[in-house]
Amino acid sequence: MPYVTTNDGVALYYKSWGAGRPVILIHGWPLDADSWDAQAMALATAGFRAIAYDRRGFGRSDQPWDGYGYDSLADDLAAVMAHAGVESDITLVGFSMGGGEVARYMSRHQGRGVVKAALISSVVPYMLKTDDNPKGVPQENFDEIMKGVRSDRAHFFQQTFFPQFFGAGLISRPVSDELLAMCTGIALLAGLKPTLACAESFSQTDFRNDLNAFDVPTLIIHGTADKIVPIDAAGRAAANGITSSRLIEYDDEPHGLLATASNRLTKDLLAFLAT
Repeated sequence: MPYVTTNDGVALYYKSWGAGRPVILIHGWPLDADSWDAQAMALATAGFRAIAYDRRGFGRSDQPWDGYGYDSLADDLAAVMAHAGVESDITLVGFSMGGGEVARYMSRHQGRGVVKAALISSVVPYMLKTDDNPKGVPQENFDEIMKGVRSDRAHFFQQTFFPQFFGAGLISRPVSDELLAMCTGIALLAGLKPTLACAESFSQTDFRNDLNAFDVPTLIIHGTADKIVPIDAAGRAAANGITSSRLIEYDDEPHGLLATASNRLTKDLLAFLAT
C-alpha cells in the first residue's frame, strides 16, 4: 500500500486511481478515504486521477499524539500531493471536516498547483456559534459529541451520530443498517485521541480569514437538512465569502451526501470538472 511520510514522521496511507488531471479527495470526520470510493471510481473512469488519503489518526494512517490542528493537516495534504507527484492542474475536494484542509491549504500554501476547489457539506467557514457568528452551532452540541465519544463511542456512532449524519430515522431510511455499521467500524479504526482532537479542530477553527485565499472556481454543495453542519453556518456563509464560488443546495438532504445523494453528487462534480 502506498504511504507518504510527513515532515514530522507520520505515515499517511493514500490511494491513487486512474490517470489524468488530479482530483484530491479529503474525507470527513470520523471516516477515511474509502468513504470517497464511489466518486473516486467515477472520476477514474471519466479520465481523472483520483487521489484519496486517510487523515492522520484515522484509517490506515499512523496515530500520533500531536498534529491535529489545521496547519498540520494542511501540511499533510501538501505532503500527499508532493509524494503523489502532482504539482499543477489540481482540484481539491473536501467533505465535511475535509473542507478545512482545503481552506487552510489555500491560505497557508497559497493554493499552489490548485485550479479548482469543491466544498461538500463542509465545515468552512466557521462552525461555532459566537456573538459574531450567530448562525453557528452551540458549544453544548459539541460537548455532547465529546461526551458520547468518551463514554461509549461504538454506541454513540452507530445509534446517534451516523443516523443523524445520514438522516436516518424511524420513517426515513436513506441508507441501510449495514452502511451505518460499516461507518461505525471505520470510525472505530481511528484512535481515541485523534478522534477527540479532530472534533475539537473542526468545531473550533475559524476559517473566515482563509476565504480570501480562494482565488479559483469553487463549487459548494450542501444539503438543506444537514443537522451536523447546518447550511446557514457553512455552505451559504462560504458562498457569501468566496467570490468565485457557486452554491448548489440539495433540498431535504442530510450531511452524508456521499451516500445519500451519491449519483447526483458525482454528476455535479464531473460537470464542474468539465467546465
